[in-house]
Order: sequence, then C-alpha cells, then structure tokens
Amino acid sequence: MPETLPQPELHEPEFRFGEGRISGALGLFLGVVAFGGVLCFWFPSLLTSPEARALYAAHLGVFRAILETALVGAFFFGALSLAWSKSKKQGCTALLLALAAALMGGAQAKVGVVESRPFYFGVDYFLLELLALSLVFIPLERLFARIPTQKVLRADWWLDMKHFLIGHVGVQLVSFLIALPAHLFFKWAVSPAFQAKVAAQPFWLQVIELLFLIDFINYWIHVAFHKVPWLWKFHAVHHSPEHMDWLAGSRSHLVDTVANRALPYALIFLMGFAPGPLLVYISFVSFQAVFIHANVRWTFPGLRWVIATPEFHHWHHCKDAEGIDTNFAVFLPVYDWLFRTAHMPGYWPKDLGVSGETLPQTYLGQMAYPFKRGA
Repeated sequence: MPETLPQPELHEPEFRFGEGRISGALGLFLGVVAFGGVLCFWFPSLLTSPEARALYAAHLGVFRAILETALVGAFFFGALSLAWSKSKKQGCTALLLALAAALMGGAQAKVGVVESRPFYFGVDYFLLELLALSLVFIPLERLFARIPTQKVLRADWWLDMKHFLIGHVGVQLVSFLIALPAHLFFKWAVSPAFQAKVAAQPFWLQVIELLFLIDFINYWIHVAFHKVPWLWKFHAVHHSPEHMDWLAGSRSHLVDTVANRALPYALIFLMGFAPGPLLVYISFVSFQAVFIHANVRWTFPGLRWVIATPEFHHWHHCKDAEGIDTNFAVFLPVYDWLFRTAHMPGYWPKDLGVSGETLPQTYLGQMAYPFKRGA
C-alpha cells in the first residue's frame, strides 16, 4: 500500500536565501542563548541546576566560549537580517538581546555568588537542551524530512516551545513531584545490601535492565492513560499536535509527565543502579524521546522491530482508525508485540492529532482542559 502523507502545510519554501529571514531566525535564537547565558552567570544560585554547577566550574572556559560564539553570532546574523529583511523585528530583537548581553559582561561576565537556595529555575538546562537539540534536529529534519513542506516554525510551534520552556525552567518542581511518591511510600523498602548487589552487576547488564524494567512500567502507564477516560484527558494534551517534529514531544500535561516518571523513579530509587549505567540510560532515553517525534523519513528496516522509531511512534499519534490505541511502548516494541498492540503496516499514517476532540491552543488552556466539565 503506498505511503499516505498529511496535506502539506505550505506550498512555498519557508525560507529563501537573500530575504533575511534565515539570518533573523538565527540571530534571534543566538540572542536568546547569549542573554540567557549571561543571566545564568550573574545569578547561578537562582537560574542554574545545582547538579550541574560543578561541571560548569570545571569547564568554565568551554561555557564562556559557547557564550562568546552565541554573542558574536547574534550580532552578525541580527545585523545581516536588519540589512536584508523587509521586516526589521527579528534583526532588531537579536541585536538588542546581544547588546544587553554584551553590556552585562558578555563572555567575560563575572560569576555571581553561589549559595544554597530552597528553589531554583533551570534556565541553564533549557538553554543547553535547546541549543543541542535544535542544532541536531532542525538540520536533520530539513535534510531528511518525511514531510518536506512542513514548516520549521509551524503554526503551533510557539505553543510547543512554551511547553519545552516551562518543562525545563520548572525542572525543580517537576523533579520534586516525581521523587515525592518514592520517598513517601517506598522508603521503608530500601535495602542497602540489595542495592549494593544491583550496583555491582556489569555495566551493560544494568543498562539493559533499566531499559526493559522501566519500559515495561511505562507501557502499562501509557495503556492506562489511553483506556481510563479521566486519565485520557491529561494524555490528550500530548496527542494534540497535528504536525510532528522534534519539539512536538515536549507538549505534555504536568500530571501526565509526573505520572509517567514517578513510578520509574521509584523503581530506580529501590533498585540502586550505579550512576554510570543510570547516566547512559537517561542520556539514551532523553535523545530517543525527542527522535521518535521527529519529522524524518527513516524507517530503519530490521532495527524498527528492536527499538522504537519515528515510524512506530507516529502511528501511536495518528487519528487514522487503524492506528488508534497502538504502539504504546516508548522504547521497546517487544511489549507491543507481546500484548498485541503493535501496528507497523509498512506505510506512514495520514492524519495526526486527537480524533473527536478539540483542545485549547494555549498553554494554560491545555493545563486546565482535563478539569473542565464536558471536556
């Protein structure tokens, strides 16, 4: 059966060389990184993650070089956009952000006093993730797009960026809510002797155990969020994007996010896996969770039966009748094969999104949606 594709979002190229829009977008992006980076230097106790501060101190020169590159790039591309673009908004904004960052010290900004605080905002986490993911996935989606006509800055791009921003800047709140059930309900079951045995296992075995155990838990949590009507209202927020790309996976209700991570955290809390395997697992699943939402055309013959791919997960997000309530596994399709929920017909879904429901297109509206009567 031939592949069916969603209707194209536009018929003309989103960006053309020489019109100043590419340089405007680059300048604005780098201006945000530069200004946000300087703020993190000024207010490390308030804006940076405590777990990462030792890394920043040990490699301060590297982060200053990244900041300087962003600052120079913001000035260069902002000026270029100002010269070429009919609309001066992006160029002006990029230059203003770069100027503000430069006046605050730029790459040589002094590091503020680091002190213990009861709360912090993960601005550093947001900026570094945004920089790394956009540099990887935007070029990939332009070079290997499944839907080449889909915009980088699609209609609901800013909504998903709000989800991405709030999820990263609010990392302390999310982390607290995820860890709370484990400490409240499972602390009594912690066995240091058992944890020592788990941590003493071979590195590779711990990574495999993490993948299989946590994905098994996530599979059934995912099924519950689809099958239980009041839980679905929370999960529908994640399914509401009608265009898939690297940023679409960030759209999620806070209740959905916490529920999907709290039980896996409790398992890790009880098992006591060593830091090394845990870091490898977290790095892998963080990248994989973004990749399976990406607008790329790769199908990975053979490998797609082993690990979740964009093709596999796009079917989970479809509103085509044949694919609804399928492919619940986040990383290991084996669970869908075992429990007969797998769907891989060899072609891509036509329509994505939520069938029969219209969700609000604002961040606060989506957070409130599950609590509205008749929703």
